[in-house]
Amino acid sequence: MQVANRNREARATVVLAVLCLVLQLALAPNVALGNGRANFALVFTACFALAHGAARSTVVAGFLSGLLFDLSSTSPIGLMAFCLTATGYVLGQSAREQAVGDLASSVVSTAAASLAVALVYHLAMLLVGQTSSIIDALFLRALPTALLTLIAFLPFAYYFSRVRTHGPSLGGGRHSSGSLGGRGL
Repeated sequence: MQVANRNREARATVVLAVLCLVLQLALAPNVALGNGRANFALVFTACFALAHGAARSTVVAGFLSGLLFDLSSTSPIGLMAFCLTATGYVLGQSAREQAVGDLASSVVSTAAASLAVALVYHLAMLLVGQTSSIIDALFLRALPTALLTLIAFLPFAYYFSRVRTHGPSLGGGRHSSGSLGGRGL
């Protein structure tokens, strides 16, 4: 009989949120490729959505992490919150169709989400005048941001899908696979 430990799941979520917040505030502004920076709010949203699937909490987690991103940057308030709310919903829906323990499909879906969020965000920044040209927005900001975000996501994906094999993992109280919710991460 497998017992779901909700306290362990909540503790893992809080640790993930605090770690991503600290990395977003301390590491992301200092590590750049072109004008792109890693988006740890998206990393948190992706991990949370792939762990909890199509739950209402994934949309709320995406909104809150996006709002914290907006409050800590010079972007318009609500832009990243909108992007990560939509991303949390879409990744949560796709988590149901992924095979158990399939790390590759989780990375591919997060890569697509990272590219989509970076494109929408930096094109919107072009529209509000914080980027000088479309070349700058697409090739010097959006693509490096998507790449750095995906690189930042890989250690989290590996940890939750391979290392934590004992007992239920982040949101995985119903499954015994040890991956993120047993849904592919």
